[in-house]
Amino acid sequence: MGKLVFVVHKHDATQLHYDFRLQIGDTMPSWAIPKGPTLDPQFKRLAMKVDDHDLSYKDFEGVIDEGKYGAGPVMIWDEGTYLPEVEVAKGERVRVEGFEEGQEVIQEELTKGEIKFFLEGSKLKGSFALVKTKGFPPGVKNAWLLIKHKDEYIKVGFDAKDYDFSAHSGRSISEIK
Repeated sequence: MGKLVFVVHKHDATQLHYDFRLQIGDTMPSWAIPKGPTLDPQFKRLAMKVDDHDLSYKDFEGVIDEGKYGAGPVMIWDEGTYLPEVEVAKGERVRVEGFEEGQEVIQEELTKGEIKFFLEGSKLKGSFALVKTKGFPPGVKNAWLLIKHKDEYIKVGFDAKDYDFSAHSGRSISEIK
């Protein structure tokens, strides 16, 4: 079978944010990242766990109609495949190549609240982690951090806003609107 997929939607709803989604089976657990992902390991990004989406949603680029939840333009900011990673020693990870085994590993890591993965996207590449926070911010139960691991794909100063074009169509969020 093929590789696991991921997508990052840039979504201009009530507030502009990026929705990061990883495939597990036919669903995509999702995190809203207000400042967008980064390739700069100096910065950890707040990632709020939101409702899972159906796998078919990975291909959506367009406008959600007024009056519907999440109304506004949605861009496929990045897309590609990913491999789950398992830490074998402090700071040393191995990639899980098998599709079925990869889904099992990522599901276990999701349940534990610490997911490691290697992205192969058009904008995002390399090793990352999503880590569930404990008590930060106070009273919030669904807060995670998206962390870029140090590897050959680091880009110091990387800001998602500097890449305002769709990985799918090449259009900007305003052109989609």
